[in-house]
Amino acid sequence: MFLTAGCGSVTARAPAPAPPSVQVWPAFDGKNARTDRGLVVRARGGTLGSVLAYAEGRPVPGRLDAARTTWRSDWTLRPGTEHTVTATATRPGAPSAVAVGRFRTRTAQRTFRVASAVPLPGETVGVGMPIILTFDTPVRDRAAVERALEVRAERPVEGAWRWIDDTRAIYRTKEFWPARQRVTVVAHLAGVRAAPGVYGTADHLLSFTVGRAQTSTVDTRTHQMTVRRDGRVAQRMAISAGMGTTHEYTTTSGVHLTMDKGNPVRMISPGRSKGDPGYYDLLIDHAVRISDSGEYVHAKDNVWAQGRVNVSHGCINSRPDQAAWFYAGSLRGDPVTITGTDRELEWHNGWGYWQLSWEEWLKGSALRRPAPATGTPAQPLPQR
Repeated sequence: MFLTAGCGSVTARAPAPAPPSVQVWPAFDGKNARTDRGLVVRARGGTLGSVLAYAEGRPVPGRLDAARTTWRSDWTLRPGTEHTVTATATRPGAPSAVAVGRFRTRTAQRTFRVASAVPLPGETVGVGMPIILTFDTPVRDRAAVERALEVRAERPVEGAWRWIDDTRAIYRTKEFWPARQRVTVVAHLAGVRAAPGVYGTADHLLSFTVGRAQTSTVDTRTHQMTVRRDGRVAQRMAISAGMGTTHEYTTTSGVHLTMDKGNPVRMISPGRSKGDPGYYDLLIDHAVRISDSGEYVHAKDNVWAQGRVNVSHGCINSRPDQAAWFYAGSLRGDPVTITGTDRELEWHNGWGYWQLSWEEWLKGSALRRPAPATGTPAQPLPQR
């Protein structure tokens, strides 16, 4: 007997593709999660349909990437807070995957915050106004803090932060602010690591208004000051500037900003005692400060010199009625550009920040790039 064997075709079924999955970091059920890297949700084998994240009932803002596979929180996470996450991953022809869970962030043992801010909340300022934030402890990780600083403007402009020292960051626009708009600053400091073991625990919110566009030009050679509002000449003033006999008595040339004002302001000769040559101690009316080296635009009744000769100790003085007009209409942050002297305003003298070119200004940024004044983060959080 002969046995024969036959071969038949057998088609093996391809294994079914794995369903999509969701990964969340920090991991669910953690009790001591890091705050400084934010919240990250990823879809594997599909795309994210929705991500709902809350910190003790308050939404955690975030956004999807272009591929819709990764969602990141816009900012760091609030310390000592329970976070809940619900996320869905989908793929055509496959069942959806849903991840639901919670975790708690670690508590900050040492904290930092914004100690003071300029402008003041609700203040109306001039078009050259900087934003100055002073922190209550030295910042070692400047990039992390700067990344958390958001500037929103009704008419977005290009601007950047510059660090003056370990506790102060200053925001300046590339060009003057567009007039008549609201600006909001949010320091998203909750969860930011400013230095080893030092974290922010609360955000800081500041809103102010940019008022009309007032700019002034002073020519110390012709002894004239011209004030423009919204591009039109509002006032022409005969002035007298610093006599220039010493460095101290020479008015600084450059772009100044009005910083504060008083009526009157007590002015005392620096470095001199009563009885010394050149000593003075005077109350000066309608004085608007424009630097930290004692320069003001103020009233003076020496009308014989105004428009003719420079005789002051470095200030810009004008006729009392015109000085009163300038005083009444000045806002902090109004630019006053002075020309004609051989003493240049230092960029760190008062608010002389416009003395730096835009390229020079950017060198003081920890991120080294301009941050548009919009509602978006200046830079995404670092990846895990």
